[in-house]
Amino acid sequence: MAPTDETAQVDQQTSPFGTTPPTPPPGGDAAAQGARMPRWLPRAMVLALTFVALFQLGSWAFHQLIGLLINILIAFFLALAIEPAVSWMASYGMRRGLATFLVFFGLLIVTAGFVTLLGSMLAGQIIKMIEGFPEYLDSVINWINSTFHTHVRRVDVQDSLVHSDWLRKYVQNSATGVLDVSAQVLGGLFKLLTIALFSFYFAADGPRLRRALCSVLPPARQAEVLRAWEIAVDKTGGYLYSRGLMALISGVAHYILLQALGVPYAPVLAVWVGLVSQFIPTIGTYLAGALPMLIAFTVDPWYALWVLIFVVVYQQFENYVLQPKLTAKTVDIHPAVAFGSVIVGTALLGAVGALIAIPAVATLQAFLGAYVKRYDVTDDPRVHGQRIRRTPSFWVRLRGALGR
Repeated sequence: MAPTDETAQVDQQTSPFGTTPPTPPPGGDAAAQGARMPRWLPRAMVLALTFVALFQLGSWAFHQLIGLLINILIAFFLALAIEPAVSWMASYGMRRGLATFLVFFGLLIVTAGFVTLLGSMLAGQIIKMIEGFPEYLDSVINWINSTFHTHVRRVDVQDSLVHSDWLRKYVQNSATGVLDVSAQVLGGLFKLLTIALFSFYFAADGPRLRRALCSVLPPARQAEVLRAWEIAVDKTGGYLYSRGLMALISGVAHYILLQALGVPYAPVLAVWVGLVSQFIPTIGTYLAGALPMLIAFTVDPWYALWVLIFVVVYQQFENYVLQPKLTAKTVDIHPAVAFGSVIVGTALLGAVGALIAIPAVATLQAFLGAYVKRYDVTDDPRVHGQRIRRTPSFWVRLRGALGR
Protein backbone atom coordinates (compact mmCIF):
# COMPACT_ATOMS: atom_id res chain seq x y z
CA MET A 1 0.00 0.00 0.00
CA ALA A 2 1.55 3.31 -1.08
CA PRO A 3 2.16 5.81 1.68
CA THR A 4 0.30 9.05 1.55
CA ASP A 5 1.78 12.52 1.99
CA GLU A 6 0.62 12.72 5.61
CA THR A 7 2.25 9.39 6.44
CA ALA A 8 5.53 10.55 4.87
CA GLN A 9 5.51 13.72 6.95
CA VAL A 10 4.95 11.70 10.14
CA ASP A 11 7.82 9.37 9.22
CA GLN A 12 10.15 12.31 8.66
CA GLN A 13 9.36 13.73 12.11
CA THR A 14 9.88 10.40 13.88
CA SER A 15 13.02 10.11 16.00
CA PRO A 16 15.60 7.39 15.15
CA PHE A 17 15.06 5.99 18.63
CA GLY A 18 11.40 5.42 17.91
CA THR A 19 10.02 8.37 19.87
CA THR A 20 8.40 11.40 18.41
CA PRO A 21 9.77 14.77 19.68
CA PRO A 22 7.23 17.22 21.01
CA THR A 23 6.02 19.83 18.65
CA PRO A 24 7.43 23.30 19.55
CA PRO A 25 4.80 25.80 20.52
CA PRO A 26 4.05 28.51 18.05
CA GLY A 27 6.15 31.68 18.55
CA GLY A 28 8.90 29.88 20.56
CA ASP A 29 11.76 31.29 18.45
CA ALA A 30 10.59 34.87 19.04
CA ALA A 31 10.43 34.32 22.83
CA ALA A 32 13.97 32.88 22.86
CA GLN A 33 15.29 35.83 20.93
CA GLY A 34 13.54 38.24 23.32
CA ALA A 35 15.10 36.55 26.40
CA ARG A 36 18.60 36.72 24.90
CA MET A 37 20.84 39.72 26.01
CA PRO A 38 21.22 42.41 23.32
CA ARG A 39 24.67 42.57 21.78
CA TRP A 40 25.09 46.30 22.57
CA LEU A 41 24.34 45.96 26.29
CA PRO A 42 27.74 44.53 27.45
CA ARG A 43 29.58 47.19 25.48
CA ALA A 44 27.42 49.93 26.98
CA MET A 45 28.03 48.59 30.50
CA VAL A 46 31.79 48.52 29.93
CA LEU A 47 31.75 52.09 28.59
CA ALA A 48 29.67 53.29 31.55
CA LEU A 49 32.01 51.65 34.06
CA THR A 50 34.99 53.14 32.21
CA PHE A 51 33.52 56.64 32.36
CA VAL A 52 32.76 56.26 36.08
CA ALA A 53 36.32 55.06 36.75
CA LEU A 54 37.81 57.93 34.74
CA PHE A 55 35.61 60.45 36.57
CA GLN A 56 36.68 59.09 39.96
CA LEU A 57 40.32 59.13 38.90
CA GLY A 58 40.04 62.70 37.60
CA SER A 59 38.28 63.85 40.77
CA TRP A 60 40.95 62.25 42.94
CA ALA A 61 43.75 63.79 40.87
CA PHE A 62 42.08 67.22 40.99
CA HIS A 63 41.77 67.13 44.78
CA GLN A 64 45.39 66.03 45.06
CA LEU A 65 46.62 68.80 42.77
CA ILE A 66 44.33 71.62 43.94
CA GLY A 67 47.14 73.19 45.96
CA LEU A 68 49.50 73.19 42.98
CA LEU A 69 46.81 74.62 40.69
CA ILE A 70 46.13 77.47 43.12
CA ASN A 71 49.86 78.22 43.31
CA ILE A 72 50.05 78.31 39.51
CA LEU A 73 47.06 80.66 39.40
CA ILE A 74 48.74 83.03 41.87
CA ALA A 75 51.98 82.84 39.87
CA PHE A 76 50.12 83.67 36.66
CA PHE A 77 48.58 86.83 38.13
CA LEU A 78 51.92 87.80 39.66
CA ALA A 79 53.52 87.43 36.23
CA LEU A 80 50.80 89.62 34.75
CA ALA A 81 51.51 92.22 37.43
CA ILE A 82 55.21 92.49 36.60
CA GLU A 83 54.69 92.13 32.85
CA PRO A 84 54.71 95.93 32.16
CA ALA A 85 58.05 96.40 33.95
CA VAL A 86 59.63 93.40 32.21
CA SER A 87 58.34 94.48 28.79
CA TRP A 88 59.61 98.03 29.38
CA MET A 89 63.14 96.81 30.12
CA ALA A 90 62.99 94.32 27.24
CA SER A 91 62.07 97.14 24.85
CA TYR A 92 65.54 98.65 25.49
CA GLY A 93 67.30 95.49 24.35
CA MET A 94 67.56 93.64 27.67
CA ARG A 95 66.80 89.93 27.67
CA ARG A 96 63.49 89.06 29.27
CA GLY A 97 65.09 86.53 31.60
CA LEU A 98 67.51 89.13 32.98
CA ALA A 99 64.75 91.74 33.20
CA THR A 100 62.53 89.34 35.15
CA PHE A 101 65.40 88.46 37.46
CA LEU A 102 66.09 92.15 38.18
CA VAL A 103 62.42 92.78 39.00
CA PHE A 104 62.30 89.82 41.37
CA PHE A 105 65.61 90.76 42.92
CA GLY A 106 64.39 94.32 43.57
CA LEU A 107 61.20 93.00 45.18
CA LEU A 108 63.24 90.60 47.31
CA ILE A 109 65.59 93.35 48.52
CA VAL A 110 62.71 95.66 49.45
CA THR A 111 60.82 92.88 51.23
CA ALA A 112 63.88 91.63 53.12
CA GLY A 113 64.84 95.13 54.22
CA PHE A 114 61.34 95.92 55.42
CA VAL A 115 61.00 92.61 57.29
CA THR A 116 64.43 93.06 58.92
CA LEU A 117 63.63 96.60 60.06
CA LEU A 118 60.23 95.55 61.32
CA GLY A 119 61.60 92.49 63.10
CA SER A 120 64.27 94.48 64.94
CA MET A 121 61.70 97.09 65.94
CA LEU A 122 59.26 94.44 67.14
CA ALA A 123 61.93 92.58 69.10
CA GLY A 124 63.01 95.78 70.85
CA GLN A 125 59.44 96.66 71.77
CA ILE A 126 58.73 93.16 73.09
CA ILE A 127 61.84 93.34 75.30
CA LYS A 128 60.78 96.75 76.53
CA MET A 129 57.28 95.50 77.28
CA ILE A 130 58.62 92.49 79.20
CA GLU A 131 60.94 94.69 81.24
CA GLY A 132 58.12 97.07 82.09
CA PHE A 133 55.57 94.35 82.81
CA PRO A 134 56.13 94.43 86.64
CA GLU A 135 55.35 98.15 86.67
CA TYR A 136 52.16 97.57 84.69
CA LEU A 137 51.21 94.75 87.03
CA ASP A 138 51.84 96.91 90.09
CA SER A 139 49.69 99.70 88.70
CA VAL A 140 46.84 97.27 88.00
CA ILE A 141 47.12 95.73 91.47
CA ASN A 142 47.13 99.16 93.14
CA TRP A 143 44.05 100.15 91.18
CA ILE A 144 42.26 96.95 92.21
CA ASN A 145 43.20 97.38 95.88
CA SER A 146 42.13 101.01 95.98
CA THR A 147 38.88 100.41 94.12
CA PHE A 148 37.66 97.16 95.69
CA HIS A 149 39.45 97.54 99.06
CA THR A 150 41.39 94.30 98.67
CA HIS A 151 44.89 93.28 99.73
CA VAL A 152 46.28 91.65 96.61
CA ARG A 153 50.07 91.37 96.36
CA ARG A 154 52.20 90.96 93.28
CA VAL A 155 54.04 87.99 94.80
CA ASP A 156 50.77 86.12 95.26
CA VAL A 157 49.74 86.84 91.69
CA GLN A 158 53.09 85.66 90.32
CA ASP A 159 53.00 82.45 92.40
CA SER A 160 49.47 81.68 91.25
CA LEU A 161 50.48 82.21 87.63
CA VAL A 162 53.65 80.12 87.87
CA HIS A 163 51.98 77.18 89.62
CA SER A 164 48.72 77.29 87.68
CA ASP A 165 47.49 74.27 85.71
CA TRP A 166 46.66 76.53 82.76
CA LEU A 167 50.30 77.61 82.39
CA ARG A 168 51.54 74.02 82.67
CA LYS A 169 49.13 72.80 79.99
CA TYR A 170 50.02 75.74 77.78
CA VAL A 171 53.73 74.92 78.01
CA GLN A 172 53.07 71.26 77.22
CA ASN A 173 50.90 72.11 74.22
CA SER A 174 53.47 74.61 72.99
CA ALA A 175 56.23 72.00 73.23
CA THR A 176 54.21 69.42 71.31
CA GLY A 177 53.19 71.99 68.70
CA VAL A 178 56.71 73.03 67.77
CA LEU A 179 56.93 70.30 65.12
CA ASP A 180 53.59 71.32 63.63
CA VAL A 181 54.66 74.96 63.43
CA SER A 182 57.96 73.94 61.83
CA ALA A 183 56.15 71.82 59.26
CA GLN A 184 53.80 74.70 58.43
CA VAL A 185 56.72 77.10 58.04
CA LEU A 186 58.53 74.71 55.71
CA GLY A 187 55.34 74.16 53.74
CA GLY A 188 54.84 77.91 53.41
CA LEU A 189 58.41 78.40 52.18
CA PHE A 190 57.95 75.62 49.63
CA LYS A 191 54.74 77.28 48.36
CA LEU A 192 56.50 80.63 48.06
CA LEU A 193 59.34 79.01 46.12
CA THR A 194 56.85 77.28 43.81
CA ILE A 195 54.96 80.51 43.14
CA ALA A 196 58.21 82.42 42.52
CA LEU A 197 59.49 79.82 40.03
CA PHE A 198 56.25 79.62 38.05
CA SER A 199 55.81 83.39 37.98
CA PHE A 200 59.43 83.78 36.80
CA TYR A 201 58.89 81.36 33.92
CA PHE A 202 55.53 82.94 33.01
CA ALA A 203 57.07 86.43 32.88
CA ALA A 204 60.40 85.47 31.25
CA ASP A 205 58.85 83.18 28.63
CA GLY A 206 55.68 85.22 28.09
CA PRO A 207 56.08 85.63 24.31
CA ARG A 208 57.01 81.97 23.89
CA LEU A 209 54.00 80.93 25.95
CA ARG A 210 51.66 83.09 23.90
CA ARG A 211 53.20 81.76 20.68
CA ALA A 212 52.75 78.15 21.80
CA LEU A 213 49.15 78.82 22.78
CA CYS A 214 48.32 80.58 19.53
CA SER A 215 49.97 77.89 17.38
CA VAL A 216 47.08 75.47 18.03
CA LEU A 217 44.35 78.02 17.25
CA PRO A 218 43.05 79.50 13.98
CA PRO A 219 43.98 83.13 13.22
CA ALA A 220 40.66 84.55 14.43
CA ARG A 221 41.00 82.80 17.78
CA GLN A 222 44.64 83.88 18.05
CA ALA A 223 43.61 87.54 17.93
CA GLU A 224 41.03 86.93 20.67
CA VAL A 225 43.58 85.19 22.93
CA LEU A 226 46.14 87.97 22.47
CA ARG A 227 43.49 90.60 23.18
CA ALA A 228 42.39 88.78 26.35
CA TRP A 229 46.02 88.55 27.48
CA GLU A 230 46.53 92.29 26.97
CA ILE A 231 43.32 93.08 28.86
CA ALA A 232 44.41 90.84 31.74
CA VAL A 233 47.73 92.68 32.00
CA ASP A 234 46.00 96.08 32.02
CA LYS A 235 43.36 95.10 34.58
CA THR A 236 45.86 93.42 36.89
CA GLY A 237 48.08 96.49 36.74
CA GLY A 238 45.10 98.74 37.47
CA TYR A 239 44.12 96.57 40.42
CA LEU A 240 47.62 96.72 41.89
CA TYR A 241 47.63 100.49 41.32
CA SER A 242 44.40 100.84 43.29
CA ARG A 243 45.76 98.64 46.07
CA GLY A 244 48.95 100.67 46.23
CA LEU A 245 46.97 103.91 46.37
CA MET A 246 44.79 102.57 49.20
CA ALA A 247 47.92 101.39 51.03
CA LEU A 248 49.34 104.91 50.75
CA ILE A 249 46.15 106.51 52.08
CA SER A 250 45.91 103.99 54.91
CA GLY A 251 49.55 104.47 55.85
CA VAL A 252 49.22 108.26 55.95
CA ALA A 253 46.05 108.11 58.06
CA HIS A 254 47.56 105.71 60.60
CA TYR A 255 50.83 107.68 60.66
CA ILE A 256 48.94 110.83 61.67
CA LEU A 257 47.21 108.95 64.50
CA LEU A 258 50.35 107.26 65.80
CA GLN A 259 52.35 110.47 65.61
CA ALA A 260 49.63 112.35 67.49
CA LEU A 261 49.64 109.71 70.24
CA GLY A 262 53.41 109.74 70.48
CA VAL A 263 53.82 106.07 69.58
CA PRO A 264 57.43 105.23 68.61
CA TYR A 265 58.36 103.97 65.13
CA ALA A 266 55.28 105.64 63.65
CA PRO A 267 56.60 105.68 60.02
CA VAL A 268 57.47 101.98 60.03
CA LEU A 269 54.16 101.05 61.64
CA ALA A 270 52.28 103.15 59.09
CA VAL A 271 54.01 101.35 56.21
CA TRP A 272 53.24 98.02 57.91
CA VAL A 273 49.55 98.85 58.24
CA GLY A 274 49.26 100.07 54.65
CA LEU A 275 50.96 97.09 53.01
CA VAL A 276 49.61 94.27 55.16
CA SER A 277 46.01 95.49 55.20
CA GLN A 278 45.90 95.80 51.40
CA PHE A 279 47.96 92.92 50.08
CA ILE A 280 47.06 90.18 52.59
CA PRO A 281 43.34 89.47 52.14
CA THR A 282 40.86 88.41 54.82
CA ILE A 283 43.24 88.47 57.82
CA GLY A 284 45.45 91.36 56.67
CA THR A 285 43.41 93.96 58.51
CA TYR A 286 43.73 92.14 61.83
CA LEU A 287 47.45 91.53 61.39
CA ALA A 288 47.98 95.15 60.39
CA GLY A 289 46.14 96.54 63.41
CA ALA A 290 47.57 94.15 66.01
CA LEU A 291 51.16 95.42 65.81
CA PRO A 292 50.38 99.15 66.31
CA MET A 293 48.12 98.21 69.21
CA LEU A 294 50.95 96.23 70.80
CA ILE A 295 53.43 99.07 70.44
CA ALA A 296 50.90 101.62 71.69
CA PHE A 297 50.22 99.44 74.74
CA THR A 298 53.86 99.77 75.76
CA VAL A 299 53.37 103.55 75.89
CA ASP A 300 49.93 103.67 77.48
CA PRO A 301 47.19 101.00 77.60
CA TRP A 302 44.60 103.62 76.69
CA TYR A 303 46.50 104.37 73.49
CA ALA A 304 45.99 100.78 72.40
CA LEU A 305 42.24 101.26 72.79
CA TRP A 306 42.33 104.43 70.68
CA VAL A 307 44.29 102.62 67.97
CA LEU A 308 41.75 99.77 67.98
CA ILE A 309 38.84 102.18 67.58
CA PHE A 310 40.59 104.03 64.76
CA VAL A 311 41.44 100.79 62.92
CA VAL A 312 37.84 99.56 63.08
CA VAL A 313 36.36 102.90 61.95
CA TYR A 314 38.87 103.35 59.13
CA GLN A 315 38.30 99.79 57.93
CA GLN A 316 34.58 100.46 57.55
CA PHE A 317 35.30 103.70 55.70
CA GLU A 318 37.69 101.89 53.38
CA ASN A 319 35.37 98.96 52.67
CA TYR A 320 32.24 100.96 51.92
CA VAL A 321 33.52 104.30 50.60
CA LEU A 322 37.15 104.32 49.48
CA GLN A 323 37.68 100.88 47.96
CA PRO A 324 34.56 100.76 45.72
CA LYS A 325 35.29 104.18 44.22
CA LEU A 326 38.98 103.54 43.57
CA THR A 327 38.27 100.09 42.18
CA ALA A 328 35.59 101.43 39.87
CA LYS A 329 38.01 104.03 38.45
CA THR A 330 41.19 101.95 38.12
CA VAL A 331 39.72 98.56 37.19
CA ASP A 332 36.56 99.96 35.52
CA ILE A 333 33.97 97.76 37.19
CA HIS A 334 30.94 98.69 39.23
CA PRO A 335 31.50 98.86 43.02
CA ALA A 336 28.73 96.33 43.62
CA VAL A 337 30.32 93.94 41.12
CA ALA A 338 33.71 94.39 42.81
CA PHE A 339 32.23 93.70 46.24
CA GLY A 340 30.31 90.66 45.00
CA SER A 341 33.32 89.26 43.16
CA VAL A 342 35.38 89.42 46.36
CA ILE A 343 32.66 87.52 48.25
CA VAL A 344 32.44 84.86 45.52
CA GLY A 345 36.22 84.55 45.25
CA THR A 346 36.51 84.11 49.00
CA ALA A 347 33.82 81.43 49.00
CA LEU A 348 35.53 79.51 46.17
CA LEU A 349 39.26 79.85 46.88
CA GLY A 350 39.50 81.57 50.25
CA ALA A 351 42.11 84.28 50.64
CA VAL A 352 43.55 83.64 47.17
CA GLY A 353 40.13 84.09 45.60
CA ALA A 354 39.63 87.36 47.44
CA LEU A 355 42.96 88.65 46.11
CA ILE A 356 42.50 87.75 42.43
CA ALA A 357 38.72 88.04 42.15
CA ILE A 358 38.59 91.70 41.10
CA PRO A 359 41.21 91.56 38.29
CA ALA A 360 39.74 88.28 37.02
CA VAL A 361 36.20 89.68 36.88
CA ALA A 362 37.44 92.93 35.33
CA THR A 363 39.29 90.99 32.63
CA LEU A 364 36.25 88.83 31.88
CA GLN A 365 33.95 91.84 31.76
CA ALA A 366 36.22 93.79 29.43
CA PHE A 367 36.72 90.79 27.14
CA LEU A 368 33.02 89.95 26.88
CA GLY A 369 32.14 93.62 26.36
CA ALA A 370 33.41 93.40 22.79
CA TYR A 371 30.90 90.65 21.95
CA VAL A 372 27.80 92.22 23.51
CA LYS A 373 25.82 94.23 20.99
CA ARG A 374 24.59 97.53 22.43
CA TYR A 375 21.80 99.79 21.20
CA ASP A 376 20.98 103.47 21.66
CA VAL A 377 18.68 104.05 24.60
CA THR A 378 15.48 105.91 23.85
CA ASP A 379 14.95 109.28 25.49
CA ASP A 380 12.36 108.03 27.95
CA PRO A 381 11.83 109.69 31.35
CA ARG A 382 11.71 106.25 32.95
CA VAL A 383 15.35 105.74 32.03
CA HIS A 384 16.22 108.61 34.38
CA GLY A 385 14.10 107.21 37.18
CA GLN A 386 11.03 109.34 36.54
CA ARG A 387 7.59 107.81 36.67
CA ILE A 388 4.90 108.38 34.06
CA ARG A 389 1.51 108.84 35.68
CA ARG A 390 -1.11 107.31 33.46
CA THR A 391 -3.94 107.98 35.94
CA PRO A 392 -4.54 111.03 38.17
CA SER A 393 -2.97 110.77 41.58
CA PHE A 394 -4.95 110.35 44.76
CA TRP A 395 -4.67 114.03 45.70
CA VAL A 396 -5.74 115.21 42.25
CA ARG A 397 -8.80 113.00 42.38
CA LEU A 398 -9.55 114.16 45.90
CA ARG A 399 -9.35 117.83 44.93
CA GLY A 400 -11.55 117.16 41.94
CA ALA A 401 -14.11 115.43 44.10
CA LEU A 402 -14.15 118.29 46.65
CA GLY A 403 -14.37 120.90 43.90
CA ARG A 404 -17.47 119.32 42.58
